[in-house]
Amino acid sequence: MRTSEQWFDYFRENLRINRINWSLPPTLTEQELHTVLHSMQAWQLGETSDGSNLIRAGRIYAAKINDPFYVSTLELFIKEEQKHGNNLGRFLDMIGQPRIKKNWGDTLFRKIRHFNTSMEFWTVTVITVENAAQLYYQSLKDATRCELLKEICTDILVDEAPHIRFQQERLEVIFNAKPPRTQRVTRLAYRFFYFSTILVVWFAHKRVFKAGGNNFSKYWRKMTLKYRKTIGMLKRANLAKPATVCTPVPLKVNHKLECHGQ
Repeated sequence: MRTSEQWFDYFRENLRINRINWSLPPTLTEQELHTVLHSMQAWQLGETSDGSNLIRAGRIYAAKINDPFYVSTLELFIKEEQKHGNNLGRFLDMIGQPRIKKNWGDTLFRKIRHFNTSMEFWTVTVITVENAAQLYYQSLKDATRCELLKEICTDILVDEAPHIRFQQERLEVIFNAKPPRTQRVTRLAYRFFYFSTILVVWFAHKRVFKAGGNNFSKYWRKMTLKYRKTIGMLKRANLAKPATVCTPVPLKVNHKLECHGQ
């Protein structure tokens, strides 16, 4: 378990790294553009959230657990997500395609996020979306021969694995603070939310998933594996261990591509 300060140091260092060669020309074919454009525009919009609602929930939670570094770490986490959106937007600009301002999926999630002040719900949501993002960007990368777009996807994929670890560690702390009887019900709620959400993601972006070699059966199998490796692992937690005990572990920036379930 890493401290918020250690995660802060990681995100601060990682934000300084540029892995994309923007001198590469965008070389999407017409067929590739037809397949990925609408989905990529929608995903780019989703990556540009200012994170104000997440920060609001984070402040409430940080005050409750007396962790002054947590909010600052969340802010850097959000900046990294915004970097992904900015890079996708820059690519759209380069190929002469607009950045959309509205999408039904993004509108739905933003409305839900607006009324949420629970750090637990936020954490489960982020893990779910990040798991889907790993498979989405791998599919997008495999769906094109454009080297620039591949580098953009790789950069995002490198970031996503630590994002999931960051949120997973926090969810473990929140989950282990619950009594065992509540944990059983909570796991069912997590599972229902996760699989309901990934079903929506499939229908919104299935053309990209399919173009990347993932039919619905493969998608569902991979997302189920990701669930077991992230949220599903909570059932193995030692419930007798105090939830607030954290052993600091040094975190290094890892440039190796790591994807749960890949």
